[in-house]
Amino acid sequence: MNNFLKQTIASLIGSLLGLTIFAGAGTLGLLILVIAAATSTDTSPQVKNKSMLVFDLSVKITDSKPDSSQLLQKALTGVNEETITLRQVVETIEKAQRDSRIVGIYLDASQTSAASSLGYASLREIRRALDNFKKSGKKIIAYAQDWDEKQYYLSSVADEIILNPIGMMEINGLSSQPIFLTGALAKYGIGVQVVRVGKFKGAVETFTLDKLSPENRQQTQKILDDIWAEWRTSVANSRKIQPQKIQAIANNQAILEANTAKANGLIDKVAYQDQVITELKKLTNSDQDDHSFESIDITEYAQVPGKSMGVERNSENKIAVVYAEGEIVNGKGEEGEIGGDRFATIFSNIRQDDDIKSVVLRINSPGGSATASEIMQREIKLTQQVKPVIVSMGDVAASGGYWIASDSNRIFAEPNTITGSIGVFGILFNGQKLANNNGITWDTVKTAQFADNQTVARPKSPQELAIYQRSVNKIYNLFLNKVAKGRKLPPQKVAEIAQGRIWSGVAAKQIGLVDEIGGLDAAIEYAAKAAKLGNDWEVQEYPKVTTLEERLFGRKIEEIQANLGVENQAVKQNNPLMMEFNKLQQELSILQTMNDPQGLYARLPFNLKID
Repeated sequence: MNNFLKQTIASLIGSLLGLTIFAGAGTLGLLILVIAAATSTDTSPQVKNKSMLVFDLSVKITDSKPDSSQLLQKALTGVNEETITLRQVVETIEKAQRDSRIVGIYLDASQTSAASSLGYASLREIRRALDNFKKSGKKIIAYAQDWDEKQYYLSSVADEIILNPIGMMEINGLSSQPIFLTGALAKYGIGVQVVRVGKFKGAVETFTLDKLSPENRQQTQKILDDIWAEWRTSVANSRKIQPQKIQAIANNQAILEANTAKANGLIDKVAYQDQVITELKKLTNSDQDDHSFESIDITEYAQVPGKSMGVERNSENKIAVVYAEGEIVNGKGEEGEIGGDRFATIFSNIRQDDDIKSVVLRINSPGGSATASEIMQREIKLTQQVKPVIVSMGDVAASGGYWIASDSNRIFAEPNTITGSIGVFGILFNGQKLANNNGITWDTVKTAQFADNQTVARPKSPQELAIYQRSVNKIYNLFLNKVAKGRKLPPQKVAEIAQGRIWSGVAAKQIGLVDEIGGLDAAIEYAAKAAKLGNDWEVQEYPKVTTLEERLFGRKIEEIQANLGVENQAVKQNNPLMMEFNKLQQELSILQTMNDPQGLYARLPFNLKID
């Protein structure tokens, strides 16, 4: 009935919109023309001599480019959220390094930071690009009203770090505070049964325990320790202080006032923003009477052609970069999801495209559907038999995310990438107690013992649980064999390092799950080398971004209708209570993506969030 209503409403809306368009509604037609004109302009931004590249840390950074439906949504709602891809950030910084018109970079952390939405692996890639920029002799100036640890990790590479006199600096280490729903489920009469393999498979604990298991606590502690060690080392090297001093600050002070941060060598200057602007005017030879200094924003400068500076390529030889970002789901999937069928088709097309000589699979996923992972992995394996497939792991490439990485020529990860979690689980809910408490009962008529084993009207019997466990064991053994063959590791070793355990990138390299420490650029360079392309290549990104016309008149028109009134309602919340509520919403939203036909999942622990 729900599907019938959804389809009926969708058809009605589609019909009405279609009548509006084809009846020649002037407003919509004019809107389309305006948007098309705005998005089709090829006027390049002008860069004045002695300009500062402004990197506003509140800009949203993603792996893949936003599609045209998001652009249309922003145009219609008036929400103007700046967005740039991670690769664009890195390439733009490199372009600025070679551009004689750019004298430096201003890291502006005065607004609410979007850096907090990135993981430390992505931040490390940007940090490395900034460090190379600094080594070229150009200046990096960083300013904030308050420094949190992610902002500061990125900005600590700067020549001069400035904090507002009333500002604070957070140096208190890393933590993870998972949320558990077990008590609430029991209170409302929702039963939970679990089938799993791997003593570290913490993804199910949010529904079955009220605190971390000893195994999950152990692996979470190790992940935090590894990421924190890299944080301390990187910051200490840039600031020329001892890592032990940073640890002492975290243990004893946690929050530092501006003058205290300066006294400890964490910042260089305490000043107001207008004083920083005055300094930047001098650096850019700007008139002191001007309102601001000569500058260009990073999102604008990203559109400046870089061919003359050696950062743009034009070649018939393509390196496909495939962005697998989000939950792995069965079917085609929605925006922000990795649909098994959709990505399998992408790899099938890549395999048959003779212009594509090599492939980089960029993974940023906690995993998900085991079935979808296997469908994709099959196509990836077939592609790898024809042309090199290199994996670049982002912030997280775990469980199903590692499953699809296993058959590749080489795997790159950052030291603080979260990976591994080689395990399988299934969660079986039932509403018997909830229903009975409200006067609802069921009765059953069946022709075989297990005919109703999919019911949510009762818990599963021991015999039914045994059937599910056999399926879990089968998928787990398949997972182990794939990793053993793909990584050329002894099966016994894989069995020891699997068990659903998560690892940092640096630990994963030590045990053979990762080949090299490096980011997306390193993986692309290796892909060119593996295909023996020399310098004659260019990148082609997938999934391909659909055009505005395809979105308006193609099969995805209903996605625009759904999105127009949804994402613009999202509001950034800094209230601690709201943050916990949002965390709960995120946990529940994960359940909505769980559509594996067998009910089996290879996924990271639901609530691993590092603060």
